[in-house]
Amino acid sequence: MLFNTVTYAYFFVTVFVVSWALSPWRRLRLGFLLVSSYVFYAGWTFVGWERLLDAWAQPDKAELWAAVLESIKYVPLLFVATSIDYYLGVALDRIEKPGPRKLMLVGTVAVNVGILIFFKYWNWGADTFIWAAKQFFAVELPDIHMRVELPIGISFFCFMSLSYVVDVYRRDIPACRSYLNYLTYISFFPHLVAGPIIRGRDLLPHLERKTHLTAKTGGEGMFLIASGLFKKVVIGDFIAVNFVDRVFAEPTSYSSVEVLAAMYGYAVQVYCDFAGYSDVAIGSALLIGYRFKINFDAPFKSPNIVEFWRRWHISLSSWLRDYVYIPLGGSRHGAFRKYLNVFLTMLICGIWHGAAWTYYVFGAIQGLTLSITHWFQELRKDREGGLASLGGLVGLVVVTIAIVAPVLHFFGHPGIKILLFLLVGGGALVAAIVTTAEKAFGDEAKVPLRIFCVAVNFTFVGLTFAMFRAASLDKVGAMYERLATFTTYMPNLHPKVVAMILFALVLQWAPRNLYDKARETFIRVPAPVQAACLFLVALALREAATADAVPFVYFQF
Repeated sequence: MLFNTVTYAYFFVTVFVVSWALSPWRRLRLGFLLVSSYVFYAGWTFVGWERLLDAWAQPDKAELWAAVLESIKYVPLLFVATSIDYYLGVALDRIEKPGPRKLMLVGTVAVNVGILIFFKYWNWGADTFIWAAKQFFAVELPDIHMRVELPIGISFFCFMSLSYVVDVYRRDIPACRSYLNYLTYISFFPHLVAGPIIRGRDLLPHLERKTHLTAKTGGEGMFLIASGLFKKVVIGDFIAVNFVDRVFAEPTSYSSVEVLAAMYGYAVQVYCDFAGYSDVAIGSALLIGYRFKINFDAPFKSPNIVEFWRRWHISLSSWLRDYVYIPLGGSRHGAFRKYLNVFLTMLICGIWHGAAWTYYVFGAIQGLTLSITHWFQELRKDREGGLASLGGLVGLVVVTIAIVAPVLHFFGHPGIKILLFLLVGGGALVAAIVTTAEKAFGDEAKVPLRIFCVAVNFTFVGLTFAMFRAASLDKVGAMYERLATFTTYMPNLHPKVVAMILFALVLQWAPRNLYDKARETFIRVPAPVQAACLFLVALALREAATADAVPFVYFQF
């Protein structure tokens, strides 16, 4: 049930009306929201009314039961995984002895990570294991693949449930004593399939009390939904369908300029797609009575990759910081450990996104670049301290080469190896120039330097995010190699596509208060004016929509 479909509109209007009709009865309302969320989740595997009615007409009801089970096949997984963590959380809250508490924490990590490994990584691991046995030992192993589909949203609800139990273990929050509240917290349909990743402390307390809908929150919710759908359908889908998808399918048929434009375009597309989804999710939750934190904060305004990850997919970045980076030791054990922890955190981030070597290499590049950027920032603040930590950075470079080189040797393309050298060497050179120039010219250099850094950082994002879209390292390597031909003809790059990419970037680079003023103005105007604005957005969506609704990019994760 995609957010950008009429089906979701009917579903949401029904949930909105009924949930507010039940608002005097909090538990009854939560029960309705829980059932609605499970219906929403089952909608992703629903076999269709035609098959159900045909099966109903058959004398033998076996086909009917098969169709019903096919439609709800992953709902039991969601229910069981959620229930296990609920009872583990209650037990952790009651037990005081450190040993049993640690054992239970290990148990919840094993359950959630085990679910992810089985559904998301088993066949990838099987491919690698079978290939390695044949490559290095000349052993033909039997096929150990499993016929499993990736349940929608599994990466998100596993992370949410895991973080809740960890918070209870740390005594950061008390355990939720209401089974209904906890099931609703994990399964709440706006965030269920692609986030944002909501912490227990941010939603569970609100489920304990009655909610109210005001004209202000209602207007804000509608504004978020409209702006989110506009980003997704009018900008993101247009760029994807009319240019990006074609170039990534056959990069060798396009010039260097067109391939680079496609990389820029994909970065903009995935932002509009995912930020648009987040806006619709946040707006939907707000109209039901619950406020989520923002998930994107103009990431393409970032002058460096450190700030970019503070603005991009904020709920995931903060989750990785609190539940991976800090437990690994953070910055508490010297320069090398700090940089290694940053690297490992981003490596996990890459692998979390998908079972493919492209994500693995993406995470490694991001981790190394973040560490280099951190080092130059330290050098700018304290030259002696920065020089003292140089050995740690060099050690991380060695570790990165040791981890990534075998993958690139066996699975990579010559183009991707060239890119890695350019990214690391070029990134270090740019950081050195910026560090030196700012010290040499002071305040006079800040504005042009920031513009320069934003442009360089956006280029880095475009070049590396191509790994998200490419089917394999060979495919993305071919794109990088195509860039090196320096061909400048661009008959396939339509001015409308360029205009849409630039329009999206201008919206990013515009002052934040312009967006806030637009939202506040929409909230304050009379209801008929709001309705007219929403009608205009609906017309734009209808004009821009493709024949079939384009799925959101992050649904595959």
